Amino acid sequence: MEFIHMADKAKKVNYSDEDVTKLRTMYAELGNDGLDEIAKTLNKGVRSVRAKLVRDGLYVAPDKSTKAPKEDGPSKKELLMELETKGFSPEGFEGATKDAIKRVISLVAA
Repeated sequence: MEFIHMADKAKKVNYSDEDVTKLRTMYAELGNDGLDEIAKTLNKGVRSVRAKLVRDGLYVAPDKSTKAPKEDGPSKKELLMELETKGFSPEGFEGATKDAIKRVISLVAA
């Protein structure tokens, strides 16, 4: 029985030097919005392209400020406490949405 060490195996190259040059050039021009186009040009998946950019230290993560702004108004916990003050047990409503709890409060108040 012969053992082959992983270091002895030839490493498969996913991106040729030409691919890397094209990737870097296109990413510099298009940025994150062009990942689909870059992937299509290189005949690779978007995740593969992004991973290669990360490994090469080129990828710039998008700003996370695209998150929806927090809704003003009472929190879910505050709504459940209000429901309790109206004489209605909030037990079992922990998984309900805020809108559903507001509807229950309006029905209990009526």
